[in-house]
Amino acid sequence: QVQLVESGGGLVQAGGSLSVSCAPSGRTFSRYTMGWFRQAPGKEREFVAAITWSAGSTYYADSVKGRFTISRDYAKNTVTLQMNSLKPEDTAVYYCAAGPEYYSPYNRGAYDYWGQGTQVTVSS
Repeated sequence: QVQLVESGGGLVQAGGSLSVSCAPSGRTFSRYTMGWFRQAPGKEREFVAAITWSAGSTYYADSVKGRFTISRDYAKNTVTLQMNSLKPEDTAVYYCAAGPEYYSPYNRGAYDYWGQGTQVTVSS
């Protein structure tokens, strides 16, 4: 059974930093893209960042470029999203996702597996 278990998140003041991590299990993800999406209340789920598990190619939404960094750790089998210079508009539930890497990493529909989500709240 495939599982994506998220951890991290929480509450931080604007300008602060947080990280969220994802631990995938249940299959081989070597040819997969690991992505992070977020969904704020009343809004669509949107792409944040992604990384290909094999080559480590990274992709970012314009809104987070230069502030967020996605990385993967083979030894720990985790994918981490480091979020710096956080803004109140970054407040959302953050979801980890996994999908075949031959699809566009920006496309929500390209991801087969999803985590349960973890809350990130940035106060002003």
